[in-house]
Amino acid sequence: MTQTVLIIDFGSQVTQLIARRLREQGTYCEIVPFQSAETWLTKNKPVAIILSGSPASTTEAEAPLAPQQVFDAKVPVLGICYGEQLLCAQLGGKVEAGHHREFGRATLEVTDISPFFDGVWAKGDKDDVWMSHGDRVTALPPGFKVIAISPNAPFAAIADEARRFYGVQFHPEVAHTPRGGALLKNFTQGIAGCKPDWTMQSFRRTQIERIRAQVGKGRVVCGLSGGVDSSVAAVLIHEAIGDQLTCIFVDTGLMRAGEATEVVTLFREHYNIPLVHVQAEDLFLDRLAGVSDPETKRKRIGAAFIEVFDAEAHKVGGVEFLAQGTLYPDVIESVSFTGGPSVTIKSHHNVGGLPERMKLKLVEPLRELFKDEVRALGRELGLPPAFVGRHPFPGPGLAIRVPGEITREKLDILRQADVVYLDEIRKAGLYDKIWQAFAVLLPVRTVGVMGDGRTYDYVCALRAVTSTDGMTADSYPFEHAFLAKVATRIINEVKGINRVVYDVTSKPPGTIEWE
Repeated sequence: MTQTVLIIDFGSQVTQLIARRLREQGTYCEIVPFQSAETWLTKNKPVAIILSGSPASTTEAEAPLAPQQVFDAKVPVLGICYGEQLLCAQLGGKVEAGHHREFGRATLEVTDISPFFDGVWAKGDKDDVWMSHGDRVTALPPGFKVIAISPNAPFAAIADEARRFYGVQFHPEVAHTPRGGALLKNFTQGIAGCKPDWTMQSFRRTQIERIRAQVGKGRVVCGLSGGVDSSVAAVLIHEAIGDQLTCIFVDTGLMRAGEATEVVTLFREHYNIPLVHVQAEDLFLDRLAGVSDPETKRKRIGAAFIEVFDAEAHKVGGVEFLAQGTLYPDVIESVSFTGGPSVTIKSHHNVGGLPERMKLKLVEPLRELFKDEVRALGRELGLPPAFVGRHPFPGPGLAIRVPGEITREKLDILRQADVVYLDEIRKAGLYDKIWQAFAVLLPVRTVGVMGDGRTYDYVCALRAVTSTDGMTADSYPFEHAFLAKVATRIINEVKGINRVVYDVTSKPPGTIEWE
């Protein structure tokens, strides 16, 4: 039985980073929104609990609280930022608003020894940590003591060693707290006694057993997109149930150059997995004709996909299950601490409408994994490194990299530009240093000069970002000479483009994709 650390999410933008830090250390954890924590705790027994940060304030009447089971479970508890304030507010201490705020780097001074600091800091040490708070603790609950301070947080770290309750005003989960990972490891593996035994090898074994138990002798269809997630899911499921799985690859005509051939070859010839390859480019382009609105594009692509997939699945016959490459960030509930709905930035195209329409049960073996963990599982399963390491590709494909109306001509131009761009990135040895890189064909024409003639062609925008999970991203800092070389090749080799620009927008405020 896997030991689980429960992370209760109160709406912090960096809650997922807590989970990622723990997973990297071999500790299995689950994120549960505060609204569901009580229900989760009645069904499960964690080995430790972490309370996340939050944009809320414990001084407000409607502030979200931790369920009483957290304090009655007799397991170690760590409160981070708002989580520390919650510990104090709910256990008899005091939190006040209106004090000097701390945002950004701060100097922490260790004032007492604690198992939480073992091997990281000694009494009297000073180190950088990352703060992000306006409220602060002004009185500790009974049993607690101060173990570290900062210039504007006299209760920067607190501990009740008898109950193994700890609180920190800073964020150990972010990279700006250099020793934060070691502190989290002290809490989970030292204080809570978690064994660092959560590996891709153990996950693979466990999931194969789960898939076999769930599916039995039933038949499964998998919507294979050609991306890493659905491909890893398909290979894992095939290892578990063999020819009970049939993959359906709908070729929408919206993929990158040569991608459809690569996917079909990999699954039919290398893995010998039953695969239905549906050529549906004409259908999808007909449905997208004249459409410029990005949300309409996504919905039409999704509807067409469901239509084609449903028809092909019925041809397979006797299907009871639908396999999806759903990942953990997709299933973590968005937390709105006010209780209202979260803002939808853009809809995500997947096979979301299929289970209801086809009355199928879902098989989602990757729903506990983050993206980098899926890649690790892919390597564990023996998928080619170049395939596993491919940059993320959006479900709607090139449709959202051609803002405005989509035509076959525009898609062909974009594919050629994308090939040149990625070729130069690989030649420069930069592909694996970049989270995602791609070209965008803008609905803009500009005047140019080639030879002695005037041109009036499209603008190509290049995008490349660094990220760890796609939640936030920065533009990749290419050398100017590299961008100039790429621009020259694209303009010389791709008919229809006479100008190239580079997108330096971070996420936020932008998104990684353009639509």
